[in-house]
Amino acid sequence: MAEPLWTAAEIAAATGGTVRGDFTAGGVSIDTRSIEPGDLFVALAGVRDGHEFVAQALAAGASGALVSQAVDGPGVLVADTFKALEALGEAARLRAPQARRGAVTGSVGKTSVTQAIRAGLERAGRSHSSVKSYNNHIGVPLTLARMPRDTERAVFEIGMNHADEITPLSQMVRPHAVAITTVGPVHVENFPDGEIGVARAKAEIFSGLEPGGIAVLNADNPWFEFLKDEAHKAGAHVCSFGRAEACDAQLVDFEPYPGGARVKARLHGKALDFTLLQSGFHWGPNSMAVLLMLEALDVTLDDSLASLGAFHPLEGRGAEREIAIAGGAFTLVDESYNANPVSMQAAIATLGARATKGRRIVALTDMLELGADSPRYHAELAEPLAAAAIDRVYCAGPYMKSLWDALPSTRRGGYADTAAELAPQVARDVEPGDLVMVKGSNGSKAGAVTAALKALDVRSAGASA
Repeated sequence: MAEPLWTAAEIAAATGGTVRGDFTAGGVSIDTRSIEPGDLFVALAGVRDGHEFVAQALAAGASGALVSQAVDGPGVLVADTFKALEALGEAARLRAPQARRGAVTGSVGKTSVTQAIRAGLERAGRSHSSVKSYNNHIGVPLTLARMPRDTERAVFEIGMNHADEITPLSQMVRPHAVAITTVGPVHVENFPDGEIGVARAKAEIFSGLEPGGIAVLNADNPWFEFLKDEAHKAGAHVCSFGRAEACDAQLVDFEPYPGGARVKARLHGKALDFTLLQSGFHWGPNSMAVLLMLEALDVTLDDSLASLGAFHPLEGRGAEREIAIAGGAFTLVDESYNANPVSMQAAIATLGARATKGRRIVALTDMLELGADSPRYHAELAEPLAAAAIDRVYCAGPYMKSLWDALPSTRRGGYADTAAELAPQVARDVEPGDLVMVKGSNGSKAGAVTAALKALDVRSAGASA
């Protein structure tokens, strides 16, 4: 029988709580909609008090609950369930001293890079990692609390919207290696000093580094020297990735093709030639960051390259599918999960480099949290759209109106106030052979356009290709 993730006594010892009915837990959950049999349910306060759902969680198979008020059923009673979750996460780290831990942050690409690292760790042995985008003050301790005691390697995604959010999370994880994918104008509305404030906030990830830890940094980013200095102040050994020959992981060439790309690189001077299932240009530097992080976490180069070569694009982050319609099919590139000026320009350039039998079409929704310069950031997309020879541009949202106004009439496809209103316009226009990309911030509901295009599939009412 497998060893439980937590016993009631261990939970109580970690959190300073009191056991009410003995139990063991095989997992940890904060959401009754995803409860697995044997999970510990943590009753957090939120829009709704988690204590209202304890009975539902137990009925769904939870073995016990972490609570701050008396409830019916087995559990551990604590003073504050959120602080108890943090304590449980730290206890999970302390009881697995053998685990090499990595952490990833950045303005762009942190989820995809984290999941690609995760794939490499899984090939190398007993591993653990963040799921989805569990990268905030709840997601990080929850991911730690779920870490089995025999874990050999783990990777955590750490995000932020404001200053001083990464520091406590990095100090909770205590990583042996960290990566900052890039720094750009993301969440700048929350930083009075602009992009330098974002760079400082990302540099907070060094605060939790174990002594002698490794910092993997993007040498092509304008903030590289600043981040390198901050890493050195924290006692880190810096490994760089980028186009320059001096980089530890040098990207020599990136050749995209439908459904993938060929990468030529040099890792510490050794020539590498490998393929990816990713065609986005950003996956050139991303793959270099992944290789350096896997190396820092003691994964062999053979396992690293094999896992990279088999790593599929994530939904909403570049996943592609053929949508069958009358007379043929068009290709949908789903970038609907997130957007900012850096990722938007990279995605547009990638689309422009793709061969297509039909037109290149983009449907773009607002990029959010860009502050007072938001209209400018949106309008400036007109230039990369022209350089990429995009045939038709559809825009939705008040910020994208600035781009719409900057576009020549020959490139305009349609405009709407919302993604939901734009979706039918795009769906009516697509034709067989077209290459269509949907991209925007998650909060601007770009996924509504993606859903409308998927629903056109005549094979089974929107089935995946």
